[in-house]
Order: sequence, then C-alpha cells, then structure tokens
Amino acid sequence: MAPEDAEPNDRNPWYLLLLIPVVVPMLVFIYNDNEPRLFGFPRFYWLQLALIPLSVLVTLAVYRLTRSPADDTPTETDPTVDELGGE
Repeated sequence: MAPEDAEPNDRNPWYLLLLIPVVVPMLVFIYNDNEPRLFGFPRFYWLQLALIPLSVLVTLAVYRLTRSPADDTPTETDPTVDELGGE
C-alpha cells in the first residue's frame, strides 16, 4: 500500500492529550472556592480564564505532534504553488 493511499491514523496516542481541556473544567473541586483572589476576582473566574490558554496550548501541541510531513508540501490545488513557480 502506497503512503498516498494510507488512511489517516485517528488512534494516535497524542490525541489523548485533548482530554485535558475537556476534563479539567469539569473538576469542580478545583475552583469551588472564593480564595485565593487574583486582582479582586474569585478563584472561579480567574481559573476559568486561565483554562483558555491551557486549552489553546494543548490543542497546538497535539496539532504539531500529529501532523505529517506531507501536510507541509504544497499540492497542485494549493494557490501558493503558482507563487512558488509551480505550474
């Protein structure tokens, strides 16, 4: 089977990291308190806002760890091929 004919592997273990942004906000005991306060905001609010960059970083890490080198090569349907001198 040629690499072009291969099906994408959705069972990559790196995808398990995507459970972090899903599970951590469900752990209510982490932020179920008023103290400590950050700039006057109770823990619930600033921790919820802190989870946004965490989710972005985890998603970015999984994307970078799971993309294949073939994703970086331009194809004929890619509009940037003409700019690079392709036909």
